Amino acid sequence: MPMLKKILATILLSISISVYAAEIPVDAKLDYNQGIDFYKLGMYERAIESFRSAVRTYPDYIDAYYNLAAVLEYLKQYAEALSVYKQVYLRNPNDYEVIYKLALMSSKLEDYTKAAEYLKLIPETSSYYARGQELAESIKISTTLPTPQANAPSKIATKSGIYENILSPTGITSDKLGNIYVATFSDNTIIKITPDGKKQVFLKSSLVDGPISLTSDSLGNVYVSNYNTGTVVKITPQGAPSVLVSKLDKPYGLHVEGNMLFITCQGSNSIYRQKITN
Repeated sequence: MPMLKKILATILLSISISVYAAEIPVDAKLDYNQGIDFYKLGMYERAIESFRSAVRTYPDYIDAYYNLAAVLEYLKQYAEALSVYKQVYLRNPNDYEVIYKLALMSSKLEDYTKAAEYLKLIPETSSYYARGQELAESIKISTTLPTPQANAPSKIATKSGIYENILSPTGITSDKLGNIYVATFSDNTIIKITPDGKKQVFLKSSLVDGPISLTSDSLGNVYVSNYNTGTVVKITPQGAPSVLVSKLDKPYGLHVEGNMLFITCQGSNSIYRQKITN
């Protein structure tokens, strides 16, 4: 049986989680605790629904996501478990237990290339490093990172064109010149990859914090949604950033249509529309 995260009782909260728990709505806590109860009774489908209800009420409920994924994994619903574990990783990219789970679920789905990519993210100092190496050995994959060469361009590793060693990539977009822009969530950086494969830092700024999605307009301006700060930042082709929209509730997806920018807001379950001028 899976090991679930701690119970967040509504009347007894430990000091170590008091700040985190204080942000969670009561309804979400009740659903979470109900999920624990259903799990203990072996009512797994009802536990799943309770955990899903908890994250619908509070989309950043990390423990609820983890428990939901753990039950799905126990039921051998590996594709769904993988999808939910990704939600935990998105919110805490330094949770090496979850990174190990992502590798494990990928291996269960026979996506060994992805499993290897996840395992490479686990440092030797982590308690999950040894387990990761055991998993790698069991599925005969290598987790050895290549030695980087100074000023060397990113290499296309396979015919499908894989750019390697990009830390926790999230959003991606391109411009009409063929440049690719990638957001790195844990490093708060926007990477630019030129058509000849050269990788460089396009923007590293305090205005970028928890970048999720990227999109671009016809003039080459790049837009980035910051999940942590509730902002959308516009970046000119020269790399100059400015805040376009603020006070959004967990902005996520971005889409440009003509002179309009559409923003999905996960926290408020809504879509925000912003006119863009150049």
